[in-house]
Amino acid sequence: MASSFISNALQINFDSVFWIQDNEGMVNMFKANEASGLRGFLGCQSVLYEQELAQFFDTTIVQDGDITCAVSGKYVTISESRFASVFNLPTDGLTDLSEVPNHLVMQARTVFAIFGKPFSYSCKNRLLKYEFRLLNDILAKSVTMKAGSFDAVTHEQFLMMTTIHFGVKINWSKILFEVLKEMADRTIKRAKGFAAQICVLLKGDPAVTLGEAKTFPTLKILSDNTVNTYIATNKTIDAHGETDEPEVAKVAIVKRKSASKKKSAPTNTKGTDEEPMEVVEKTVLKKRSASTGDEPAVTKKK
Repeated sequence: MASSFISNALQINFDSVFWIQDNEGMVNMFKANEASGLRGFLGCQSVLYEQELAQFFDTTIVQDGDITCAVSGKYVTISESRFASVFNLPTDGLTDLSEVPNHLVMQARTVFAIFGKPFSYSCKNRLLKYEFRLLNDILAKSVTMKAGSFDAVTHEQFLMMTTIHFGVKINWSKILFEVLKEMADRTIKRAKGFAAQICVLLKGDPAVTLGEAKTFPTLKILSDNTVNTYIATNKTIDAHGETDEPEVAKVAIVKRKSASKKKSAPTNTKGTDEEPMEVVEKTVLKKRSASTGDEPAVTKKK
């Protein structure tokens, strides 16, 4: 089903997220996205033409730098210039993220951090402030089309976050169109995405007749409500705050020795009918909660 192409997608309702209350950092993050030139791309009409979207990925090829596909019995060609025009993307600026100024990269390591301490480029997103944690999710799911787990911040996404936050000019037309071309290339194992954007491109072609349109699920569209839910959920996760480092604890396991079949002579321990026991210590891995520094108790059985 074509709906699988939006399993990790995120769209932004910019008119809604600018009204988020009591979180200036989150509002500024969305404003930085708008200023970078991504509003037309991330905030485009969130509709799905499932049958046509499936046809696009089944038939699309890259020819002479353009993308060609067959949809509803018609050939459709998508050029980079048309791509940039439809989504009003910047066509000048950096095309190589390695050219992002190093002093801004170093500064971002502290600015983005939830604890105000510099972190390494590739880190867990829980080390980021909530607005940058969400920005990393947006880039992973809607721009770089990263497959798999989304709890890690890749170096590529970190550099993109840096350019967006500090207002570095990026040629988003070139970068995003290259991602789309990689999706079209069957020799490259690239996660499929850009579902809403592809549907907008197909809808804008006068030669193509599209079928029934379906709307995106509400939870896939970032609004003031879904963002507030995102913040609350992450605060709950942080409150539990388990570390990844296992702690070694020793647990005493009591084994009863089997009684001898041969009758033994009576001992001086009158009034006891206990069997001899052997105590064996077993090492167990336990996850330590970050919220307490107490050592785990040693459990003994008699």
